[in-house]
Amino acid sequence: MNTLIFKIVAYSLSFISHLTGLSYKQINVIVYYFLIPFTWLVLLDGIFHSQYLKIAFVVFTLGFIVGCRDFRTYSDWLFDKSVSFLYYFKKFGIGYVTSSVWICVSLPIVIYCVLLYFVFK
Repeated sequence: MNTLIFKIVAYSLSFISHLTGLSYKQINVIVYYFLIPFTWLVLLDGIFHSQYLKIAFVVFTLGFIVGCRDFRTYSDWLFDKSVSFLYYFKKFGIGYVTSSVWICVSLPIVIYCVLLYFVFK
C-alpha cells in the first residue's frame, strides 16, 4: 500500500511539474515547504480568529522570493536534504518509500484532521 501511495504522490508531483515547466524538485519544495504549511496557518488563523499567521507567512515568502537568487539550485539542495532525512529512518528498519508516506502523506493528513476538527468544533 505504501508503494502505491508513494507512486500516486510522485506521479501527481511529476504531472504538476510537467504542466508548469518547473522541475520535480521545485514542485516538491513548493508543495511541502510553502503550500502545505500555508494552508495549516490559514486553518490556525481560523481557529484563533486572526489573520496574523498567514500574513506573516506571506511576508516571509515574499522575502524569500525576493532574496532567493536561484530557486532551482535551492530546491535541488532542499529536496536532497529532505531525501537524506527520509533515508535516516533506514537505521530503524524503515525504508525510503515507507518513511516518505508516513512523514509526507500520513502526518500532514493527521495535522489537517486535527486542525479541521478545531476549525469546525
